Amino acid sequence: MKRPRRPIKRKGAARAAESPAERRARTRKIVARLRREFPEAKCALDHTSPLQLLVATILSAQCTDARVNMVTPALFAKYRTAADYAAADPEQFQREIQSTGFFRNKTKSILGMAQALVERHGGQVPDTMETLVALPGVGRKTANVVLGNAFGKNEGIVVDTHVQRISGLLKLTRESTPEKIERDLVALVPRKDWTIFSHLVILHGRKTCIARRPKCESCRVSDLCPSSRI
Repeated sequence: MKRPRRPIKRKGAARAAESPAERRARTRKIVARLRREFPEAKCALDHTSPLQLLVATILSAQCTDARVNMVTPALFAKYRTAADYAAADPEQFQREIQSTGFFRNKTKSILGMAQALVERHGGQVPDTMETLVALPGVGRKTANVVLGNAFGKNEGIVVDTHVQRISGLLKLTRESTPEKIERDLVALVPRKDWTIFSHLVILHGRKTCIARRPKCESCRVSDLCPSSRI
């Protein structure tokens, strides 16, 4: 008579019983290690003002940061204030940002946002979540970018494709939508690290935790990752 096979122990099985406190402690360790690996982590979108960052962030939708940074120098030299954008010719503006993709929608969002800034805020970018998301073309993700990087306010965590994918691999969330993922992450990541967390994870995703070929063997957080292959 054959003996019944023992269940195979798989890495991460023990993680199923991880308590919220243990998950928070593990998250802190992950953040600390990534901080050491990427001490110069910062926003990848070139900007010198909240308005420039707001425009660049809208342009970055479905576009690489590198491409946006190629387009914005000429744009920022020509359009210096919210009033400049509000007065821009839409067809001309579309041509100026065409290489970032979805240029018609982005033109509508940026020019509409600028008009709202002029009409409601004296041409200045507001520094609260409520007022930012009330602007045309500005959602919570864009508002988080601006608040965290232009105003130094940790109001939330930016969830882009890297953050969504890697947070899932690290088992920091089981959710699949940015809003719910952010809700889980803000409960785990110390508030002081909310802004830098996204930059760290994005750099980690580009250098090590590459979607098609993750380099688990050289990953600084492999022992903290239930999805690690080693």
